[in-house]
Amino acid sequence: MELEKNESELTIHDKNKGGRYRWVTITTLLLAIGAILHLVSPNIGGVTPNWTIAMYCIAINLTKPTLKQSFGIGLVAAAINIPTSKSAFPYGNLLSEPIGAIICTLLVCHTFNMTLGKLNIKPAVTGFISTVASGMTFITILKVVLSLPLSVYLYAMIPVVFTVAAANAAITQILYFPAKKLFDLKGDQ
Repeated sequence: MELEKNESELTIHDKNKGGRYRWVTITTLLLAIGAILHLVSPNIGGVTPNWTIAMYCIAINLTKPTLKQSFGIGLVAAAINIPTSKSAFPYGNLLSEPIGAIICTLLVCHTFNMTLGKLNIKPAVTGFISTVASGMTFITILKVVLSLPLSVYLYAMIPVVFTVAAANAAITQILYFPAKKLFDLKGDQ
């Protein structure tokens, strides 16, 4: 919008709202934060939150990508996890992370609003379910590839997945609102 004032030109621009690739920027920044946190977070009782899943769940809740885009987010997350993984078979991430990201996108884009009073709890729900989907995929691949006994799978690995999912639900919920404010996203995403 252009206005004339005292014979000089004054141009007023609306605040840039991003563009059609803003989701890439938001996702990249959050995955980078997740990678750093993944590297520096210590194990607590043998369990570490999966910061990568928490961060892509926040990004997906904020940007609502397409399924194709969420598959790409999952592949990037897997690529980040492979070199920093403490797992015996880190390449399982190549399947588990895209599954987690796609599940998150399906929940974000195709479910009703989830609130507790006025609090949007969709970030916590998507963080929990996406972590379970990704984690169960990962440990199933690990069980098959390493020929682990069923008892280890049932009584050691599955409880860890649900413990990490609970931690990720809390992390995703807590960090969603500051991230939303940081990226200046309006409305209840």
